[in-house]
Amino acid sequence: MNEKVIISVCVGTGGMAAGALDVIKAFETELAGRGVEAEFKKRCEVHKVGCRGFCAKDVLVDVTAAGKTRTYQNISAGMAPRIVDEHILQGNPVMEWAVGPEYATFHGKQHKLVLAECGIIDPEEIGSYMEHGGYKAAAKALLKLHPEEIINEIKKSGLRGRGGAGFPTGMKWEFCRKAPGTRKCVICNADEGDPGAFMDRSVVEGNPHSVIEGMLIGAFAIGANEGYVYIRAEYPLAVERLKRAIGQARESGWLGKDIQGSGCDFDIRIGLGAGAFVCGEETALIASLEGQIGEPRPKPPFPANKGLWGMPTNINNVETWATVPKIINNGAPWFSGIGSEKSKGTKIFSLVGKIKNTGLVEVPMGMPLKEIIYDIGGGVPDGKKLKAVQTGGPSGGCITADYIETPVDYESLGALGSIMGSGGMVVMDEDTCMVDVARFFLSFCMDESCGQCTPCREGTKEMVRLLEEITRGEGTPEHITMLEEICAAMKEASLCGLGKTASNPVLSTLKYFRHEYDAHIFEKKCPAAACRALINFRIDENRCKGCGMCLRNCPQGAITGQKKKPHTVDPDKCIKCGACLDSCKFGAVSKA
Repeated sequence: MNEKVIISVCVGTGGMAAGALDVIKAFETELAGRGVEAEFKKRCEVHKVGCRGFCAKDVLVDVTAAGKTRTYQNISAGMAPRIVDEHILQGNPVMEWAVGPEYATFHGKQHKLVLAECGIIDPEEIGSYMEHGGYKAAAKALLKLHPEEIINEIKKSGLRGRGGAGFPTGMKWEFCRKAPGTRKCVICNADEGDPGAFMDRSVVEGNPHSVIEGMLIGAFAIGANEGYVYIRAEYPLAVERLKRAIGQARESGWLGKDIQGSGCDFDIRIGLGAGAFVCGEETALIASLEGQIGEPRPKPPFPANKGLWGMPTNINNVETWATVPKIINNGAPWFSGIGSEKSKGTKIFSLVGKIKNTGLVEVPMGMPLKEIIYDIGGGVPDGKKLKAVQTGGPSGGCITADYIETPVDYESLGALGSIMGSGGMVVMDEDTCMVDVARFFLSFCMDESCGQCTPCREGTKEMVRLLEEITRGEGTPEHITMLEEICAAMKEASLCGLGKTASNPVLSTLKYFRHEYDAHIFEKKCPAAACRALINFRIDENRCKGCGMCLRNCPQGAITGQKKKPHTVDPDKCIKCGACLDSCKFGAVSKA
């Protein structure tokens, strides 16, 4: 083995959960035990890298040798010996473990800016970040540009906040810079709480220095000397790597006093959240950082004028901050040339649900929903039909498959009654009950409501009660009227964005799937056969072979029948657990 070999192992949350640390140890042990110990550091290195995005295939491992890279999927520690023996020592890749064509398809239509270095650099080493251009933008901003020039560049780029409503970032910075006060602050909102969302967490885990660099540039432009990253304690890996990165940035002179001789003083502290969804709202986040109860405050005053401890404060989320160095390095025209007319650049989505290729994707704004779901995500598995896509987290809306050609940008999603949000994208198939989906997301919003204002506190609670009654077959036409009235009241009177948008799942499902509500109410039937109270299990006597598998697996003794003769289900005893359906090998059991 004469050439240098690099083994890169994904240590994102998905990789870690799948056993990445054991895989790393196995490779190191194998290399040391095969006579290459003396040459290990010189010719063979095992690297940690961040999330590759294709989380469904973790642990992902790249082996680069002789200038060629082979990617392996679903790797466990026990597979390391063969890869070392055949690929590294003999030069013959283990093709049966290599990624298939779906890996190239998954990445083919993506346009990675924020995620460009994730999966390439070691997230725990500042040197690795700097080898790939890290802190080059910060040096340019601090040593060559005036604060107003930086703000104008961000304004011209068209960058909008990636955390929710999409407010123009440059304008937000300008408000804070012009606000009176000698003490100012910038905050990174890393309190990502949407069900199924993991965009910000993956960026912090895979490239924490990109966030620090973006905050440094923003702080210099605004005139802030203090910075905070508000991140939930439920992200221990992200917190650990962020702490390490901040420490390295201080040691390297990128945080602290007189940064790189520029005269700029700026440092960052970490504030840990306790997992309250409402603290993603900027005024609730500020209250939490101040040691107060995490409750939203009326606006105005806006944080740009009076934020943390009364000082002018600018808040952007992880993805927004991590985009800033790219714009400073490449220029506003470059960034504004990506995306759609009003939504510039790229957006990261966590693509989850009933989708073949689960993972993290970064695409140009304006890409049609169809391309994301089918070209990147691989479509709906098991031959099922696409039913809906929910975007924007629990406060987003459900978009029917009829609008699959919709461009994914702020304006287009808003026109359909949904939102961009922070980037959650949940795909649903024909087996999904849309009434139950609305109930699920409303239940989340109810649990996460701070309880401060009556419309949200009581409105979410009442809507959950109404939706639960509908899914149990206890709904009446008046339930729909009440839902619509509560939605209108919450949108109008709630204090913060959580309350104002919590009704979106109900409004969007009522708009596009009213027939499902009607079936639950008038026919006492769930068209998707998903609502347990409305499900009935049946055994087709023409298909039943009398094998007895369903009888033996039924926990309630609700199935009777003689051997080799058709069996039957007693609906009075059936608890609708589905054990009979799962155990039948002949397709004789059905639910309706």
